[in-house]
Amino acid sequence: MNILKILKKTVIDSQLYVSLMGTLFAVFFMKEQNTFRFPTFALIFITYFSGYLYTKYQYTKHFFKIVIMNAIAGIVCAFLIIHNHNEIRLLKWFIIVVLGLLYNSFFLDVYIRKIPLLKVFYVGLVWALVNCWLTLPEFSIPIFLISFFFITALVLPFDIRDMNSDTVKTFPMLIGIDNTKYIAYTLVFISTIIGIFYLEFQYAFAFFMASIITYILIYFSDNKRDDAYFSFGVETCSALPFLFLVIMEYF
Repeated sequence: MNILKILKKTVIDSQLYVSLMGTLFAVFFMKEQNTFRFPTFALIFITYFSGYLYTKYQYTKHFFKIVIMNAIAGIVCAFLIIHNHNEIRLLKWFIIVVLGLLYNSFFLDVYIRKIPLLKVFYVGLVWALVNCWLTLPEFSIPIFLISFFFITALVLPFDIRDMNSDTVKTFPMLIGIDNTKYIAYTLVFISTIIGIFYLEFQYAFAFFMASIITYILIYFSDNKRDDAYFSFGVETCSALPFLFLVIMEYF
């Protein structure tokens, strides 16, 4: 039990886990498009990690430490882009960072997270832009749609988890847990269908297998479940396409 608590505190609560899961989701599409490069991997991970740290700790006593860390992270990211890419990639990255700040920032009177029902779609939008725009020479509509629908679906179980504590109206509050799950099922289904028609076979199959696991985890989502079910189980779904791809390639 102590090991699980330490693991949760050092890996999950530290935002390392969600950052890695988001990065591996991007890697899946980079490999499919044959654009994978380690500097891009580092760029995405640092961006996610610094963003989630900022969101979590901006109202705490650690705020100034987080600002300093984010400033350093920003310099590192800018260096990675300038050294390995071009000014267009730098502009794309900057826009995505600004979109992240608009999601939840203390200096804004109204930010996205305060707007009822918009949060789930906004998170899907930002993650989709990383996959279909930041890592590619040109905007890919299929990858955007696959990412957008899949990630939006994954945010809904977290709304189910938080429905008794959220101060902003969410889908589970308005239409109930079961109907929220139906929306998530539909979004995953749409994402999978697009993936089957657009992605190369092995990538489409890996995504299909990931979708099956995602369906199961959504089905068993409940606001009485332990937080680890969501922060570890559901969060892992975004990395499943890449993990299934690795299994298929090496085993």
